[in-house]
Amino acid sequence: MALTDGWKVWAKGVAYGMEAGSVQVPSLLLTHYQRLGLEDTEVMLLLQLISYKQLENNDFPSIEQLEQRMGRAPGELSSVIQRLMKQNWIAIDVEWDERTGIQFESYNLTGMYEHLAQCLAEERAAMRQRTDQREPAAAQQETSERNLFVIFEKEFARPLSPMECETISGWVDEDGYPEELILLALKEAVFAGKVHFRYIDRILLEWGRNRVQTVEDAKAYAQKFRSLGR
Repeated sequence: MALTDGWKVWAKGVAYGMEAGSVQVPSLLLTHYQRLGLEDTEVMLLLQLISYKQLENNDFPSIEQLEQRMGRAPGELSSVIQRLMKQNWIAIDVEWDERTGIQFESYNLTGMYEHLAQCLAEERAAMRQRTDQREPAAAQQETSERNLFVIFEKEFARPLSPMECETISGWVDEDGYPEELILLALKEAVFAGKVHFRYIDRILLEWGRNRVQTVEDAKAYAQKFRSLGR
């Protein structure tokens, strides 16, 4: 349905009001509530308590107010509140005004933030553990590459260029050639009197096309190739 100019102006005003009256909600509550064992109704109740507190400065909305806002039948939210209190998501604080003697009650949401912080800490710890498990393997691979650089420099009798170092790293990281296979390809190049990277790369490519995956496979393939050459 097309809106008249008057309704468009009204809609803009409502949009501005919604933007101005926004509520700050912990993103973890929205993204991790199922993992934390919360049901949709429980999350919505927590959101309503946050909204009452932030927008209306009401720290203790009545159950009737919550039921009306959430469209729930009378008495339906009592068990939800009790469950959240039992699981330490919320608490009810009681204070007294010494001057008037009036009792004040308010919902305390500290438990909710503690649950979310615990969830975040567990997530960070798991991530750190996965990183720690990967680091030894990465360090071992880096050491292996450095050893390859040293061996190649000895065979070439000179320091390797940055591009040559990248070539070796590419054989290991991208192509997945085992260190032993790379060293055997270097040995084959020395044996053939063609100690340069293009020749070594061709050897590795040839082995890859013929499904040579181990040193034993490579030795057998090289012996077969020499036999055919004779």
